[in-house]
Parts: sequence; structure tokens; C-alpha cells
Amino acid sequence: MSQPRTSPDGSSRSIPSERPGLSYWQRTTRAFPHLFANRETPLPPTSKYVIIGSGISGGLTAFELIEAGAKAEDIIILEAREAASGASSRNAGHVRPDAFRGFTAYSKVHGAEQALKIIQNERLVLEKVAQFVKRHNVQCDFNLTTTFDVCMTPEFAKYEADSLEAYKEAGGDSSHIKYYEGKEAQEMTRIPGAVAAYEWPGGSSHPAKLAQFLLRSVIGQGARLFTFCPAIKVEKSSSSSELWDIHTTRGVVKAEKVIHCTNAHAALLLPQLESYIRPNRAQAHTLIPPPALAATESLQSTFSLRYSLHHFYSLIQRKDDGTLVLGVSRTNPTLSEETVASRFSTDDSRYNEEIAEDALRSFGDIFPQYVSKYLVHGEGLDHSWTGIIAMTTDSVPFVGAIESLPGQYICAGFNGHGMARIFTCAPAVARLVFQGDWKDTGLPECFQFTPERLSRMSAGDMPSIW
Repeated sequence: MSQPRTSPDGSSRSIPSERPGLSYWQRTTRAFPHLFANRETPLPPTSKYVIIGSGISGGLTAFELIEAGAKAEDIIILEAREAASGASSRNAGHVRPDAFRGFTAYSKVHGAEQALKIIQNERLVLEKVAQFVKRHNVQCDFNLTTTFDVCMTPEFAKYEADSLEAYKEAGGDSSHIKYYEGKEAQEMTRIPGAVAAYEWPGGSSHPAKLAQFLLRSVIGQGARLFTFCPAIKVEKSSSSSELWDIHTTRGVVKAEKVIHCTNAHAALLLPQLESYIRPNRAQAHTLIPPPALAATESLQSTFSLRYSLHHFYSLIQRKDDGTLVLGVSRTNPTLSEETVASRFSTDDSRYNEEIAEDALRSFGDIFPQYVSKYLVHGEGLDHSWTGIIAMTTDSVPFVGAIESLPGQYICAGFNGHGMARIFTCAPAVARLVFQGDWKDTGLPECFQFTPERLSRMSAGDMPSIW
């Protein structure tokens, strides 16, 4: 059987690139003992549950299955590369719910009622992550703080104001949102160019440490992780109508239940999704701060620095070591057409130098305290990397049972917002595997994977939220 390859043209029908570059998060967790788990071990012939993907979605699904009563030894996790090497370990470190900004756009696609539920769910996820980290004493540098949406232009300040007003008129809770404008916004954010700013609860974490905690936990209970074992095809087993054959580059394993936690690569094994999910290569950077942004001058909140809906920068400053993590939006009018077009790829082996240069230049413009010509050796740009985001046509994830493939489930397509969604989506899938009803998941109905949803999506392109 021929093996699919990395896609340079935006197709989600591809396996992850074989030799990805390392993110900051991966560089600082190389001692994880299960990083190359069962790399050479033969696959077992059968397993009751096979989870494809070992990121936070896959790890949490396994964790929740065990919590619900599944035997850990009945669970296999397949990973195409090293453990948790996809988007979970390659993001920009945010655990950041949307408080209201997406309401207008969500309403156009899913209606006001669903838009409210989407935003309420993201707020709940922050609480769930905080509770999980505390309950299990997860050493993932989780920092519960506040986050700012900073409007860098009058045009975007109006967009945000209009979206907040529409959100409140629909019954949305805004009691946790603070608003600043003009000089007050500049003082609160330390950004001289801020036109307005909104603040609400948010957080940050070391995502690789969180993903690795989940894997360590389930492996410790008896689940098995097979790294460097990409799944390339799933088909009905010839030996039983109730089993699925998962073909990998290292053999075939039969399973009763198959759970797709493959995010941007979901259409490889589920080709019916090819028109509805698209990989998008995002980029992030770590910066070592100068004295003006270190020690007591460190930034205490996280940021989304927005010139427009699709032109923005994300920023956190790690509480433990002061490292700045700067993410870059996927559309930016200052970038060349070639660079913008290159974002539709599953190649995370390299980063784009033009994007890195833009990020540093823009960061210096936004925070004048960061004067590049005065940086000493060791300060400034430390590392750059890319990660593959999964963009769905209707801007919400695919979650639930796949009706046309009984025994298969999906938890993927997070639109760059996985850390604001996975901690309700993965438990929901685990619940559904045990024959729960969708209404028991508590998720917005628009997240559910149904033939009707795909039919609506096929009617035409829908506006992207992020």
C-alpha cells in the first residue's frame, strides 16, 4: 500500500511531515520517557479502542474513557511521529476563551442561540482546564490570569464594540469583561498605540507538558502508545462486521471503536471531510525580553493584538522564566502574496523568515520598550516554529459519532482554538463512545458531526471566525 505524503498545497489528505522542526515546547521536554514509546514494538492484532492522534485531544479522550470505566489495557493510541508532536505541542501557549468577539460571525453561520453557546462553552473550558490542573497537580506551568483584546485601529475598535453590543442584546453575559479606551487602554496594556482594550479571564500553559501528563497518566494505567506509527487507512474488517481494520505503516490492528483525534489531517482517514477541513500553517516565536520587559516589568496578562479580524498577533509571557511567546496571524497585508499563500500546507518542518521578520518588527512597534538595536547577546529572538491548524468550513470543530461508520468517532477541526475547546469536546466523545446521547454532552449542537451539517457546509463557503 502506498503511503500518503505531506501536502504542500493545503490538502488535509496527508500524514504529518516525517521530519518536523521542534517547537519551543518540544525543545524543553526532550526528557519525556514516552517520547518514542513502542517505536519498534510490533502492533497487537486487536484492541477494543484505537485512538488516532496523541495530542491533548487524543490523550484526554483516553483519560476520560478510563475515568468512564474502560479498561486501560483495551486502549491503543497511534501517533504518526513522536508523542504529542502535532498542534498540541506547537501552539502559542494560550488557554484563551473568546468572550464576545466571534459572536457576530458565529451568528451569521449558526444563529444567535448557537453563537451564545459557543462562547459560553469556551468560558467553561477555561474553568475545566484550571480545575483539571489543580485536581491532578499537573506540572504544566498553568497560569490563570487575564487576557486583553487590544484594538490597534479605530476600525477594529468599532468592530469589537458592535460585536459586544450584539452579544449583550442576545442575552450574553458580559459581567466578566472590562473595557478601556484611549489613554486608559494604553496605560492598562502598556501599548502606546492602543485605541481600546477589553479584558477578561484567560490563561496560559506549557501545552507539551499538559499533553505529556495525559499520556503518562493513561500509559501508567495500562494504555499503550505507539509512536512513529501513522494510520493510513481505516476500513471495515473482512473478519467481522463489527470491527474496523486500521492500516498503519507498521501493520494492521483491528478495533471495535476508532476515535479520530487527527485535527488538520482528519480527511486522510475520513475522505468525506476533504472539502470541509483545511490545514493552515501558523507560526510562533520565542523572545528573550530586555530589562524593560523582565522581572517586575514582565507582562502579567496575555494578549491578542488586533489590527483587523484576520490581522493580529498573540502574546504571552511565561511566568516561570519570562520568555515571550509571539504568535502571528495567518493573513497579514504586510506579507508577500507568496508567503500568505504558503500558509495552506501541512509542512511543519520549517518556518518562514519573512513572517519572523514581520513579527519582530511589529512587536517593536507595539511595545517600544523592546528596542532591538540595544539588545545584548542572548536577548531577542530565541526560536521560531510552525504548527498546523485545522480550519473547518463553518469554523467549529467536528465532534461525535460518525453515523455512516458505526463504531467510529471524531474529535478534530479546532480552528486554532483547541485549548479553548478540547476540555469539553474530548470528554463528550468519551461519553458518546459509551452510548451517551448528544444532549448529555453539554456542547453546542453545531459542533455535532452529522450528515445534515456536511450538507449545509457543501452549499457554499462560510465566513471564517479567526
